[in-house]
Amino acid sequence: MLISAIVLLSACGASKSLSYQDGGKLRITTTTGMITDAAREVGGTHVEVTGLMSAGVDPHLYKASQGDIRKLDEADIIFYNGLHLEGKMNEIFENMAKTKTTVAVSDSIERSALRSGSLMKTEYDPHIWFDVQLWMKATETVRDTLIKQDPAHAEDYKSNAAAYLKQLEQLHQEVTKQILTIPEASRVLVTAHDAFGYFGDAYHLKVMGLQGISTASEAGTKDVTDLRDFLVNNKIKAVFIESSVPRKAIDAVIQGAKEKGHEIKIGGELFSDAMGKEGTPEGTYIGMVRHNVKTIAEALK
Repeated sequence: MLISAIVLLSACGASKSLSYQDGGKLRITTTTGMITDAAREVGGTHVEVTGLMSAGVDPHLYKASQGDIRKLDEADIIFYNGLHLEGKMNEIFENMAKTKTTVAVSDSIERSALRSGSLMKTEYDPHIWFDVQLWMKATETVRDTLIKQDPAHAEDYKSNAAAYLKQLEQLHQEVTKQILTIPEASRVLVTAHDAFGYFGDAYHLKVMGLQGISTASEAGTKDVTDLRDFLVNNKIKAVFIESSVPRKAIDAVIQGAKEKGHEIKIGGELFSDAMGKEGTPEGTYIGMVRHNVKTIAEALK
């Protein structure tokens, strides 16, 4: 009777979690919101995507909970950013890769297209989503992985990806045009940490961050003083806070400039390492980029 009960319970459990090979959905677990959004766009109705990191969460400092380990273990595919963005989870990804498809979406990007990550003592800067064209490469990696894992729905994945990539190309053109509306001398973007380097390179702004590429390194007194002096000497009028980074150090810069007779305003809040809340326009990759560009252009103009 006991053996029969176990078999019956196992059968019930299997029906609730039907394998994609038997008509169920492909189970995907992702790290950042940007990757979650890409997986949903490309996977469409054939996937069930679970994101580990919600709005306002800093991936540099994120530590996986036991619940996260379970979600990763139950997935058919794991997508993460790579390039040490999720620095405290690297060992987990290495272990998971031994038993399931575990993919860094940055892997397909030519290393010559990546920025140096020397400020955070890693080889490359991980913030690839700030160059929309690089994020298109990451989206193609998601597409190719889904096709390889689930070839039965390959045509749907190709079609979904093509539609989404077309939207991303339009977004890239839109960002380019908006940045050109800012006077050239005013194209200086100052933020809490150095996450916007790819954005600056792609759309021709000078970017300065109070902290380095990783928020794991705290801004010191010299960092605050040096940035304050740069802003005062160059008459920069606006700086930006980030949704996933405390604003205490930026406020110290603003106060320091004020004591030297130079007024600096907060140009607005940008989404850097995390998107907005799910269900809002900023809770999608395209909506997040549009919010950031509009905020930057309006403040710097």
